[in-house]
Amino acid sequence: MPGNDALYDVRERTKNPEHTSVDDVVELVLERAQHPRTEHRDAHLDEMMATVVDRYGTDPVRTVIRRILVDHYPFRTATHDLAVRTVDGVRIGTAAGQFLTELNAQDDG
Repeated sequence: MPGNDALYDVRERTKNPEHTSVDDVVELVLERAQHPRTEHRDAHLDEMMATVVDRYGTDPVRTVIRRILVDHYPFRTATHDLAVRTVDGVRIGTAAGQFLTELNAQDDG
């Protein structure tokens, strides 16, 4: 879906096996939501995802992440037909993008 300039280095979009898969990002988001870090500079993202996952469940969160990282949906549009508030789509997209960057950096180093 056009309208968003961000293109993410995720395996399903780039076809590059060195890039992190969207499933790895989803799993990290869900893990951090279940076990938020307390003494980390990005702990607020973990807490935010804990709230979002608790509110909507894992399937809508997984769908929003895939739509954003792979299908190139804008954050707010990725929530369409999921009964997820658009502001929570922004929250999910922000966290997913950060965690993807973290995972790809781990793979590089």
